[in-house]
Amino acid sequence: MKFNTKEIGRIKAVSTSDTKGVKKINKSSANLVENYGLTGDAHAGKWHRQVSLLADESIEKMRYKGIDVTAGDFAENITTEGLQLWRLPVGYRFKIGEDTLLEITQIGKKCHQGCAIFQQIGECVMPKEGVFARVLKGGAIRPGDPILTVTADQ
Repeated sequence: MKFNTKEIGRIKAVSTSDTKGVKKINKSSANLVENYGLTGDAHAGKWHRQVSLLADESIEKMRYKGIDVTAGDFAENITTEGLQLWRLPVGYRFKIGEDTLLEITQIGKKCHQGCAIFQQIGECVMPKEGVFARVLKGGAIRPGDPILTVTADQ
């Protein structure tokens, strides 16, 4: 069986933090580890939310409300552009670059009422538009890498 790929978006930022509950720090590159998540990130582990993703288009909604936010401020590991992540179904698989393969496991999450953004304006995009995935195949990722669909050509 042959697999086809098609670019559906790009990585805008890759971010990690060694502590939970804080904004993540943008990196020039990071390593995804199979069935674990991003090396050096506090949320990595053997569970269904190994990696968090948020579209820059979602972050832009908060900027429009007058909040000065950027990639990593919502504690997301991967900020994407050109892709409405929240519209992809659970179970959807996609590649980042040529090496990695991720599978969406959850869309949205319960909001931490104490998060700084929620306290500031009373709402946050992560509970509805944040996406979580597990790593099926690891590898290095960096801003600018394409996000690709993976379909079988039969």
